[in-house]
Amino acid sequence: MATERNEKPATAVVNKSFKRINFFKGFLTTEHDWNDAERYHLEKRKLHNRLCHAPGVVQGYSGELKVIARARGDLSFEVQAGYGMDGEGHDLVLWETQIKTIVPEEYKLPTVLYVVLRFAEELTDFIAYKENLEYKGHRRVMEGARVEITQTQPDVKQEIELARILLEKGATRIRDARDPADPRPNEIDLRFVPHAGIAGSFFDPIMRQRITAMLAATRKSFLHMARDGKVVTAHDALAATITASGLHAVEILDLRNIFDVMALIIEMQHECAVEIEVAHPGLAQRKEFADFRKHIEILKGLLGERRFTIDALQNLAAYEQKASEIVAAAFGGPAVVDDTPAPAGAPAKKQALNVDGLPSFQEWEQVKGISQLDLPDAIAVNGVPWVMIDKINVMDKDSEEAHELQVIDAKDSYRSRQKLKYPDGTLLEDVGRAHVGGYATFKVKNVTAGKELAVVRRIDYVYGDYELEFFVDGKSAGVSDNKGTDRVNRWRNWPYVISADNITKSTVTIKQTAVTAGRDINMFRYWFYQPK
Repeated sequence: MATERNEKPATAVVNKSFKRINFFKGFLTTEHDWNDAERYHLEKRKLHNRLCHAPGVVQGYSGELKVIARARGDLSFEVQAGYGMDGEGHDLVLWETQIKTIVPEEYKLPTVLYVVLRFAEELTDFIAYKENLEYKGHRRVMEGARVEITQTQPDVKQEIELARILLEKGATRIRDARDPADPRPNEIDLRFVPHAGIAGSFFDPIMRQRITAMLAATRKSFLHMARDGKVVTAHDALAATITASGLHAVEILDLRNIFDVMALIIEMQHECAVEIEVAHPGLAQRKEFADFRKHIEILKGLLGERRFTIDALQNLAAYEQKASEIVAAAFGGPAVVDDTPAPAGAPAKKQALNVDGLPSFQEWEQVKGISQLDLPDAIAVNGVPWVMIDKINVMDKDSEEAHELQVIDAKDSYRSRQKLKYPDGTLLEDVGRAHVGGYATFKVKNVTAGKELAVVRRIDYVYGDYELEFFVDGKSAGVSDNKGTDRVNRWRNWPYVISADNITKSTVTIKQTAVTAGRDINMFRYWFYQPK
């Protein structure tokens, strides 16, 4: 096999080479030839990984190997599925979420514990031939990855760090860090997790256009400040935004890094606001400046939540866009709006609808944020009125019995009372159930056959990133994709619309089962709607 290019000068002599197997008529192969052929591909891939990618966690794939605390309030945590590479070039794939528990008696406390992922392989599919017992062996080698807890500082050549925890004497639970930049004892510290290098952006075309428009609007706003308002710090802010625009133009920005880039721009916006207050009192007294300052504080708050999701980015882009419009208005120029043409084939931008005085929404996605204990008896979605036909208050004995709500064959099931916020900041308390494995069944009444049925489920969104399959009267009705998580504003009303051809009775039995293994499926209330 070839030697590596380990920081040697360009004139270094390479005395070995890669050799591929070459088949020809009459070539009698042995197990050595086939193993050499496999080894060739393995070593070439590892060489590429070592030289073209930094070792670490690959962002943007599955659950990104994130380590998060569990809601049970004990010394257990879960490692989400994901993909990484170690310094030797091994692919580290964790296919399913794993739950690990720290046993304090095994360590001399206090101590720092490291959660690491290591490459592992094992021989499988053993076979022996009765006709000749010399012919036997394992037909496959299964590659995998193993999560381990160690007290030894990780060596990136052999393993990648997923988290570390300073465990104190008498610790009874592990928590997510309240301040990720400064974790405390018994909190999960993610600051030292290495990230593998990836080329190219993973934004879809619509999001790329949205970021392009946002950065263009921000550039114009800083240009107004610098040229028309004589705000000195706006020149630095404009330079930072131009740099971000260049990174975006060459498709380097995506969820891995855009929040860090935007943090710099928002920091400069804050400095501009401070300078305006001190050096430009006339401008500081204008209403537009107060609105601009308010939006900067909102943007700083969004960054402080450290939710690096598409939903969070959309919120950040919207507030940044609005802040730019305010600056344009403050200097008497035209409002800076998102006039970027939609990509070919993209749906037209939706307008707000008002149907018969009902609470109206452009799409079901917006229903997730309705922040009240009970949802309205009727709503309009994309211009169509929907009427609530039934509901279930989870953990209410009469309501559960009336709808025959059951959790069956669960590995673990528990009651959950939570006092959480919706994205608009509304604080609300509710009680519900959660289960790991198994499935839940319940009946829905007052159903009109032949019409769509919308199932809206209040969930604690801190436990997201899973798929939930629905069955109606034993027939599969599709899969709901519960993408993303939110550790700050955790309430969501998660909708799923079952097609009309699945609704054939006035009372239907629904079964929901997790397609993604090992996840906590929680439910606090159900509301059921059908078109009017």
